[in-house]
Amino acid sequence: MQNDESMHISTKCVHSGTKDDLNGSVITPMYQTSTFKFKNVAHGANLFKGDEDGYIYTRMRNPTVEAMEDAVASLEGGAKAIGCASGMAAIHLLFATVLDADSHIICSESVYGPTITILQDLFKKFNVDISFVDSSNLEHIKRSIKSNTKLIYIETPGNPTLSMTDIAEVAKIAKSINAKLAVDNTFMSPIFQRPFELGADYIIHSMTKYLNGHADVVAGILVIKARDEYQKFRKMSNLIGGVIDPFNSFLVHRGIKTLAIRVKKAEDNALKIAKYLENHPKVEWVRYPGLKSHPKYYLTDKQLKGYGSMIAVELKGGLEAGIKLMNNITLFQLAVSLGGVESLIQHPASMTHSSIDKEAREMAKITDGLVRIAVGIEDINDLLNALEKALNII
Repeated sequence: MQNDESMHISTKCVHSGTKDDLNGSVITPMYQTSTFKFKNVAHGANLFKGDEDGYIYTRMRNPTVEAMEDAVASLEGGAKAIGCASGMAAIHLLFATVLDADSHIICSESVYGPTITILQDLFKKFNVDISFVDSSNLEHIKRSIKSNTKLIYIETPGNPTLSMTDIAEVAKIAKSINAKLAVDNTFMSPIFQRPFELGADYIIHSMTKYLNGHADVVAGILVIKARDEYQKFRKMSNLIGGVIDPFNSFLVHRGIKTLAIRVKKAEDNALKIAKYLENHPKVEWVRYPGLKSHPKYYLTDKQLKGYGSMIAVELKGGLEAGIKLMNNITLFQLAVSLGGVESLIQHPASMTHSSIDKEAREMAKITDGLVRIAVGIEDINDLLNALEKALNII
């Protein structure tokens, strides 16, 4: 189906990326094949030379994968996208394509833990200079700029602290120094945040999360704003080989069709839970973009179209209180990840960010007592009752 840019994003979720099929299939079929046959030698030669459009080998391109890629690119307002085997594969692809030896990257310090690890453990070996900063403070970004800064990488809201960064202002900074801006938009999804409209050049998603939405896929994607940059990323993707397969692409594309209604239901639950926790006597503080107590609440009107469903909470009693809560809560499952239909709870310092040393965690305001809640789409009264019972045990 041809995508109409005037369509509401909820309609795009249902229809974007769908490819016409010879048999009239409403859903893009799953092309579960490793390779594609050529009509003749000349056809094969033309495909390899790029003189003809078509498919050669699934690592390079696949119709099912491409349908999903085009759907995500449409939702984000980008030119093209490249599906990857995981969110980390997408991040690796971005860094491997944009960065080179002796280049410099500025990265949010409140970011998915393995993003920090891949920069420190892998790209530092190739002489990439790295600055981790509190990107919610623009002055920290400005002070970190060097003559060889090529990329600014931010995650907003930040993982797991829910700190918020002004994308439009960071985009201005990046443009002023001829650097690129990449935004990890996993926490918000294209429904609630549109980084390209604010000046970003690249968008990253762990499609394991909201885009798929059912906790049964591991996948990532890199969305590219400028069409003339697409081929360099595609070439690097082919070389690295961390591509998504047709089956997982099919599942993600299916999940995207209900993205708008899923994230809005989860957001409605999260706002009620955040307000409940903020007023609870056993809670030290709550970070949620929909609360006026959030230090960057003014950014919600500037760059968000919704609040999302991630909550950061610090309990009175710190780590021990958090452990008691997680060991005694029902309904909320003790697990990492987010963005599925089920509600999850986890302890970042010992789980998602355990690969980062304590000093770095503290600099990023990831305290030992911080608990991260990923709110799902269950009935709100059941969720609140589960929290109340667990908090009463502390």
